Amino acid sequence: MIGPIGPGHLLLVALAGLLDARFGDPPWRLHPVRLIGDLSNLSERLLFALGARGRGGGLLHWLLVVGGALVGWGLVHLALAGLGRLDTRLAGPGAVLAWCWDLALAYSLLCTRDLLDHGQQVLAALPDLPAARARLQRLVGRDTDGLGRGGIVRASIESLAENLTDGVLTPLWALALGGLPGLVLVKAASTLDSMVGYRTPRYLAFGWASARADDLIHWLPARLSVPLIALAAALTGGHPRDALVTAWREHGRLPSPNSGWSEAACAGALRVRLLGPIRRRGQLVNSDYLGAPDWPADLEASDLRQALRLIAVAAAIALMLALLLAAGMATLIAG
Repeated sequence: MIGPIGPGHLLLVALAGLLDARFGDPPWRLHPVRLIGDLSNLSERLLFALGARGRGGGLLHWLLVVGGALVGWGLVHLALAGLGRLDTRLAGPGAVLAWCWDLALAYSLLCTRDLLDHGQQVLAALPDLPAARARLQRLVGRDTDGLGRGGIVRASIESLAENLTDGVLTPLWALALGGLPGLVLVKAASTLDSMVGYRTPRYLAFGWASARADDLIHWLPARLSVPLIALAAALTGGHPRDALVTAWREHGRLPSPNSGWSEAACAGALRVRLLGPIRRRGQLVNSDYLGAPDWPADLEASDLRQALRLIAVAAAIALMLALLLAAGMATLIAG
């Protein structure tokens, strides 16, 4: 498969999704996300040294890192695909090697199993609240000290819901529609947002381009997450109508243009209240709840267990949709 989408595209999407579901994130030292992070740090230091600390420098930073990630994939892919060009008998093995490279990269950049494993680790640690808080810190950016069981469960469900869009839907569908370039682009953009997309004095201007690009990339998957969560709720004994209604009415309670959709849909699907008091660096940044006032906010292990089932089923549906999209794209390109 020399182009982004070729005869092996459907098989690549299927195997990458299954490998991720079975084995989770590979513990490779040269993991592509770590390499993207290293490239981001290098580019940031260079641009800051040159005085390019504003929005223009941030846009250049985004282009350098995302472009570098795409070029890195493409050079290896083309080098492998081109093996044996002087001897046409070896063109087949070269194409197979390039396809295997794409599969390894795709598997490395999907993270459904990793997301569910983090949630399971918090669930398993709930009887020991200090241990549960420590596990939760891997999922969220808020202060976890002092959180009770209800707060830990709420934060875990919120993170599962938000990352359903960022970590599952967008990457899967980008791979299906755009091949490896699509997947590399969205993962590089998401990595940059997590590194520089903050409203801090250092990144308020410099990280603007990364934050806005991430918002744009996840805009449609965030909204499509609502019917997906509603369908998953119908299949897991949840509340699909409440998922749709709550997402429509309350998605704007979160400052992000995207995360409110999936979080509100999960609150409705489970009929629980989320959010509540949230502190970051000791400062209270939220006190409102998400969900109907008569739904419980003091959540238990059973609520997190149900949320994990909901997210797992939603991810499985997303993979099936990705396979349909991949089949359609392969047919379109072939035709």
